[in-house]
Amino acid sequence: MSSQPAQQAGEQGSPVGLEVEVEVGPVAHGGHCVARHEGRVLFVRHALPGERVVARVTEGAPRDSYWRADAVAVLRLSPDRVTPPCPWAGPGLCGGCDWQHAALPAQRALKAAVLAEQLERLAGLDAAALAPVTGDGGLVVEAVDGDGVDVEAGLRWRTRVQYAVGPGGRLGLREHRSHRVVEVDDCRIAAPRAAEVDPRAVTWPGAEGVEVVAPQTGEDRLLVVTPRRTGDGQGRRLRLPNPPAPSSLAVVGDEGLARVRGRTWVAQEVELPRGPRSFRVTGSGFWQVHPGAAAALAGAVVRFAGLAPGEAVADLYAGAGLLTAALAEEVGEDGRVVSVEGDARAVADARRNLRDLPQVRVLPGRVDRALGAMAADDEHVDVVVLDPPRVGARRGVLERVASLAPRTVVHVACDPAALARDVAVLAELGYRLDGLRAFDLFPQTHHVEAVARLVRA
Repeated sequence: MSSQPAQQAGEQGSPVGLEVEVEVGPVAHGGHCVARHEGRVLFVRHALPGERVVARVTEGAPRDSYWRADAVAVLRLSPDRVTPPCPWAGPGLCGGCDWQHAALPAQRALKAAVLAEQLERLAGLDAAALAPVTGDGGLVVEAVDGDGVDVEAGLRWRTRVQYAVGPGGRLGLREHRSHRVVEVDDCRIAAPRAAEVDPRAVTWPGAEGVEVVAPQTGEDRLLVVTPRRTGDGQGRRLRLPNPPAPSSLAVVGDEGLARVRGRTWVAQEVELPRGPRSFRVTGSGFWQVHPGAAAALAGAVVRFAGLAPGEAVADLYAGAGLLTAALAEEVGEDGRVVSVEGDARAVADARRNLRDLPQVRVLPGRVDRALGAMAADDEHVDVVVLDPPRVGARRGVLERVASLAPRTVVHVACDPAALARDVAVLAELGYRLDGLRAFDLFPQTHHVEAVARLVRA
């Protein structure tokens, strides 16, 4: 495909700043599309497949096999292109949203394409192999219901917003792949109660970041402040402003979370498959940020697990106990659920959240060690559920999972590449992909959540 230079490269031969016209090819994992210039791959943000754009190189060296770039002008528009609803979405601005320039149905189609491509490239599962798993309609990224203004438009859904603090002490959001803080007037994907915190209203001297946590129930929102550290590890003088009411306030310290005002936790109400249940989550502990995510994932996991009363389950990377509670309700008091989590705050939350479920045993510590202990005790499990961090579970953990010989493994993944790698390892260990659902829990971004079921081959 042809390309013409629109601007010379930067100083000393660096390509950064070079502008070229390119034809935009397929979507790639990470919120960009693939183009080529003189045989070199360009990963171009703010573009859509089929467009012709002027791409400005943002990262790369002359001998690199690929460069990163931003589409700074669109010469031929995709029919899926829309005007971004946020004025801070674009080249050189906030890096939090990847696809605000694409209509929501197109965003979900792009995410489905990325998930399918990663499964084919890393797990060897092409379209024919995925067809029995995804059904006649093919792989679809499902929309998720949620309470709040503009959720259906892909806006006002994020119940946890992590602001960085700029040089002047004001809150902002970071530029893509940069430490530069872009001061914004409002984050358009922030849920209504999180958006009530005006990032311009006050300054936060001595703070590195401020996370705004908006509960789904009626409690105060929570502001979690992380102090800025100097080169010697000492904290700078932190001066806390008066946050907007009603807000609780806490500071991250060496000994954990220190309460300044109100609570150090928020309450979440979730409609599980067998009815509503309340959870308590401390500070910025892990919890799904889309208001409809917890119910959607719990429902998908329970369906894929296919549990019967009296059966045994291991819930790995269990966090505050969301999936553990849903699984425990399926197996009943005659069943057994082992809930494994390594974060001390999450363990404390889980013990509180699950204290009325006698069939649950909470195991603190590393997942691989807990699995090793279970195997050494010859502990039987029918199903293993795992919701690992972004990097995936990886071979060491998956080998220990397989050693327990569960009939079913249910894998919850927030990264398509990590899921594909884990699926490939499980295939080597005798488990085949038997079911797959994907959810759009992060509209306007490239992130997608998937739930996979694997059964013994």
